[in-house]
Amino acid sequence: MEDDLSLQKLYEMMISTFGFTVVGKANNGKEAIEKYNALTNKPDVILMDHRMPVQNGIDTSIILLKLQNPPKIIFISADKSVRNRALALKGLTFIEKPFSVTALHDEIVKVLGKS
Repeated sequence: MEDDLSLQKLYEMMISTFGFTVVGKANNGKEAIEKYNALTNKPDVILMDHRMPVQNGIDTSIILLKLQNPPKIIFISADKSVRNRALALKGLTFIEKPFSVTALHDEIVKVLGKS
């Protein structure tokens, strides 16, 4: 979930290059929850930004992590002050912007438990 459309496109391109499929995109936290709930095939991993309009990434992650089978969330933010709050949710990992393509790939592989 990312409100910056150019970053959405960049993340989608990276994820596709890794061999994964993007099943949805959202511009804010409220939209993310609505889209997630509407999906028949839930994503294995969600990339979550913090600073989004309508509902931020922390509040959105809290809601998603309370689901019966919560998704794996990779929190991506340039806001270092939110890192500890995000990691305290115990159900997500954190990557600081800017990050390398390799760092994103490695984090996705790690949360999926693949080698």
